[in-house]
Amino acid sequence: MKKTICFLAFTCISAFGADATAGKAVYDGKCKTCHAADGNGNQGMAKVLKVEIKPLSSPDIQAMSDADLKKVVMAGFGKMKPVTTVTGADLDNVVAFVRTFKK
Repeated sequence: MKKTICFLAFTCISAFGADATAGKAVYDGKCKTCHAADGNGNQGMAKVLKVEIKPLSSPDIQAMSDADLKKVVMAGFGKMKPVTTVTGADLDNVVAFVRTFKK
């Protein structure tokens, strides 16, 4: 949801609240292939890449700050390539969706 706050009739700022529902759509298009629909990791993909894909519900992942999660998406991690096409509100939204995996 986008809120615009204006004051002194000259200055306006926009505040975005992350939308996990919109984040699911981004996740489904950009992340699900490797991380699976349930966030537990696509084990077939892990085998091909010869890596462990940690469940997104794991305490290690959920303990990461939003900024750190965004950095992983934008810069990649290990064999995970950067997902540079996810930016701005989409990036905030996908992080909000990843938070829904928290147990």
